[in-house]
Amino acid sequence: MPFQRLFDLLVAVPLALVVLPVCLLLLVAIRLETPGSPLFVQRRVGKGQAPFDMLKLRTMHTGTANVASHQVGAASITRLGALLRRLKLDELPQLWNVLAGHMSLVGPRPCLPGQAELVAERASRGLFALRPGVTGPAQIAGIDMSDPVRLATYEAEYFTVDRPLGDVRLIVSTALGGGRGDAATVAKPHDSSSHDGDKA
Repeated sequence: MPFQRLFDLLVAVPLALVVLPVCLLLLVAIRLETPGSPLFVQRRVGKGQAPFDMLKLRTMHTGTANVASHQVGAASITRLGALLRRLKLDELPQLWNVLAGHMSLVGPRPCLPGQAELVAERASRGLFALRPGVTGPAQIAGIDMSDPVRLATYEAEYFTVDRPLGDVRLIVSTALGGGRGDAATVAKPHDSSSHDGDKA
């Protein structure tokens, strides 16, 4: 078993036992705040450019356009969703993507199939040889998917070196709230619209 996969499982399995009851409580809270499924499922581009369904806690109103976060207005974010995004708790269900082998704890953040420029930039740098990550170096550095060349360049520089300690630092930094990682500016959301999008 490759070291990265072994590392993912050694961390994700015990963490999932802690995260499960938290996720269940948050799923109930989301459903009580707004109608619609509290779990958000979105098709993303994975290793080898194979599509997979990424799981998240829903942070936007049902009906939001299925686009990248920098294309979504802050008014689409629910009140609870704003808190979940700030604390990055909306990413917790992705532990199940890690356990299923679709994602790694650290890797390039998975993009949407329609983000053609970013897909091309990552493909040209060999980044699709990696599993996408729950967190990644660009996310912590505050580089979002609206700047595909800079994003892919930054990722390629990080992932071409031996990085076990770097990965641990990224995981700890993410858990402590480091990095911007959210291109949809959090502002006071409206009450009446019905949306269903989410952040990259």
